[in-house]
Amino acid sequence: MNILLLLPEIILAATALLVVLGDLFLNRKGLLTIISLVGLATSLIFAIILAGREPQAIWQGLLMADRFATFMKLIFLSLAALVILASADYVKRLSHFHGEFHALILLSVLGMMLLGSSSSLITIFVSLELASVPLYALTGLLKDQRGTESALKFVLLSAVNSAVLLYGLALVFGFTGTASLSGVASAVWSLTANEIWSQPGLMFGSILVLAGFGFKIAAVPFHLWAPDVYEGSPTPIALLLSVGSKLAGFAVLIRLLLSISVPVTPPGIIVEFFTPLAISHDWGIALAVLAALSMTIGNLSAIPQSNIKRLLAYSGIAHSGYMLIAVSATSLAFSGLANGDVQIEALLFYMLAFAMAEVAVFTAVTVASQRVGDRIADYAGLGRRAPVLGIALTIGLISLTGIPPAAGFIAKFYVFSQAAESGLWWLVVIAVLNTIISAYYYLRIARLIWQGEPSDGAPITSGVAPKVALFIGAFGVLLLGVLPFWGMKLAEFGAAIFLP
Repeated sequence: MNILLLLPEIILAATALLVVLGDLFLNRKGLLTIISLVGLATSLIFAIILAGREPQAIWQGLLMADRFATFMKLIFLSLAALVILASADYVKRLSHFHGEFHALILLSVLGMMLLGSSSSLITIFVSLELASVPLYALTGLLKDQRGTESALKFVLLSAVNSAVLLYGLALVFGFTGTASLSGVASAVWSLTANEIWSQPGLMFGSILVLAGFGFKIAAVPFHLWAPDVYEGSPTPIALLLSVGSKLAGFAVLIRLLLSISVPVTPPGIIVEFFTPLAISHDWGIALAVLAALSMTIGNLSAIPQSNIKRLLAYSGIAHSGYMLIAVSATSLAFSGLANGDVQIEALLFYMLAFAMAEVAVFTAVTVASQRVGDRIADYAGLGRRAPVLGIALTIGLISLTGIPPAAGFIAKFYVFSQAAESGLWWLVVIAVLNTIISAYYYLRIARLIWQGEPSDGAPITSGVAPKVALFIGAFGVLLLGVLPFWGMKLAEFGAAIFLP
């Protein structure tokens, strides 16, 4: 095995260990933030350096070093750095847990990076647990009543989900005789549609796997944990959950649904997990239904919310639905209904746009919540008390709505057009109607920020680090919206291994 291929992960693990040791000996806890950021930057540099290599299997196919893995590493490492920057002031509330806070974030992101590289059922499950267990601790790190309750709910529901997922993976392994994704794809590819339907255990296992990752991406009907966990967790951790956990789940779904079988096919040829192609169509329709439910229930449930983190949780559920549109369109495209070349690119671009918007919104909420709390009504007049926060939050909300010139408009247009090309016109209509519904509660907050009367005229200040995160999030949203070329090129880079 070429150890160089795992340098980004090794550096991140070493940084987490260094942070824990530094917490024992350093009196200036702010140095832990610097150590974490230096480790993340170093890991990011090595991930970029290794990006140009040819795809290689690691540990006999347990992990893959390819462009898609690199794309996901870039997102997760950048996200972790932005979360740490956004929490630079907030972490002062955790006077006794600075080291644990940073180390747990790094370890969770390490698990997410491994999830994006996993090419075996075994590494998928192990990486998922590595990404999830630190999040349980981070959710309850404030040790208040809400945080403890949220952490307990998160642990119990995740334990059930892990059992369901593990059972599904075991069934898939048992009926195919291999844990390798390429081996599973090859075994299923050799079956006819009638043969697949005559093996209900394999289909049931596949459904359980899909349900397990439906929980990770908070798609309906596996979404009920998200609002409570977001509300009780520290706000920067809600950002990590909203973006990191969700995108890690989609990364695995892409690997599962579009597994590359290098040993039996020429490089670059897709062998789909749910093959033959007749079954791909059935799974595409099933995913389209989940997308419609997630969009509709997420948006309608967000409207009556009075807590901004609960509202953003339901908003995230809706955006899982938008991203599932791209997954569904991809499955239908490769069943022969359309050209599938750009379906995955649309999904990856949406990931970038969603991540940037969430960073802008959650960073602003992290800073503002320390002074005004989490009630939406308390954000009245925020633009007067903190213009920078108000502008960044408004830009993020506009992007989540899908209004130009923000990145969300390009991302939604990209995904919706590909769904229409795949014949999902009914789903596009539902998505457009849901976009209109979402505009009501997003723009209601924006209006409150600038036209509402503040209950307190005192200005809201923040340190340099949160302002850097705010700027990156807001600037990224506008850059991807006005000049989407670079974002599309990056998405094309990440999707290259899936294209014929």
